[in-house]
Amino acid sequence: MRRWRGVAAWSWNAGDAGDVCGICRIPFDGCAPDSRFPGDDSPVVWGQCGHAYHLQCITKWVGSQPEQRCPICRQNWEFKSAADLRTPDRERLQAARMRRL
Repeated sequence: MRRWRGVAAWSWNAGDAGDVCGICRIPFDGCAPDSRFPGDDSPVVWGQCGHAYHLQCITKWVGSQPEQRCPICRQNWEFKSAADLRTPDRERLQAARMRRL
């Protein structure tokens, strides 16, 4: 072997492959409208309700509404804490389902 080229790809762990931001409708791996680059310039954040958005999109949404509510489920919007994000996906999904009941 004379030459080797490594290729890497990244993605946000934000739901199923191909999921999009509920506000701008751009895939999570892409750029939010107000950012220049994907990745750290356009992070994905989750709410206590379990919905994910680009940080720029949800910040603009919450700032433009009289009440801070999730655009999808209309629950009070609160950012999910980093400790909650470390729990396994199955536990997060079960917790979200229990809150809805």
